[in-house]
Amino acid sequence: MHKTNWDDFRFVLAVARMGSVSAAARELGVNHATVLRRVAGVEERLGVELFEKSVRGYEIAPEKLRLIEAAREVEAAVNAVERMAQAGEAPLAGVIRVTSTDTLCHEVLPSIVARMSMNSSDLSFELLCSNAHIDLSRLHADVTVRPTFKLPDDLYGEIAGQMAFGFYAAEGVAEDHWLGQSGMIGRIPFAQKLRERLEKDGAAFRAAADSFLTLRSMAEAGLGRTMLPRIIGDRSRKLHRVHAPIELPPVPIFVASHADLADAPRQRQARTRIAAALEAEAEHLLGLTSEAA
Repeated sequence: MHKTNWDDFRFVLAVARMGSVSAAARELGVNHATVLRRVAGVEERLGVELFEKSVRGYEIAPEKLRLIEAAREVEAAVNAVERMAQAGEAPLAGVIRVTSTDTLCHEVLPSIVARMSMNSSDLSFELLCSNAHIDLSRLHADVTVRPTFKLPDDLYGEIAGQMAFGFYAAEGVAEDHWLGQSGMIGRIPFAQKLRERLEKDGAAFRAAADSFLTLRSMAEAGLGRTMLPRIIGDRSRKLHRVHAPIELPPVPIFVASHADLADAPRQRQARTRIAAALEAEAEHLLGLTSEAA
């Protein structure tokens, strides 16, 4: 059996991850034929058929799951080597990629990265806005700024502040008309607790969204009451705070990097500067400033 190049397995894993050749080609930045050729080459050299082709796409043959998992372990090891190699890169310069939620990317981080950029002509930032957890192990970002009660095991960071929440509605909205949280924000522990309480009280859910910015706009349109971070709820001229059906503890804001890069000078310096800037925004994040009142 001929030896298989690791690079060929990237194509196999992309198909396994994405579920189709077309999606894998888009992820890898190659054409459809290249993915087919590389996957077929691996299957020919191994003497096995890795995927079952159906109308649903490419599915891993059940008896080949262990082989795919072994390839994923190799991929993780290769990624770890690349991250460790980057750890020696020193000064805080060039483009720092920061991922955070849409709320923080819209309301807080732009002014912070603007100040940091002005203080260093060699430094710029790219903000990646997503409410989902981005896999930093694939080098999608240098730093993540996340409101959460606990970081996942693959991240290391420090708490740099807290984000307070409140309940809001436009004038004239009925007390039993509510907006729900879906997607990642619907998995926040007190979002689930709120839904359980409102369902018990017989509330009517008029709509839902997976973004607090979208929920604010929907609330401003009079669709229902909603839970929002105070930094966006208090700024709305169309909303006012309403009775809280449950208590909402402030959510810690972590500034973190991938655990393998925690001590890398680049990531450490970026985390330290962003954390210091967030600490200066403490009252704003808690909804205590005159601007938010």
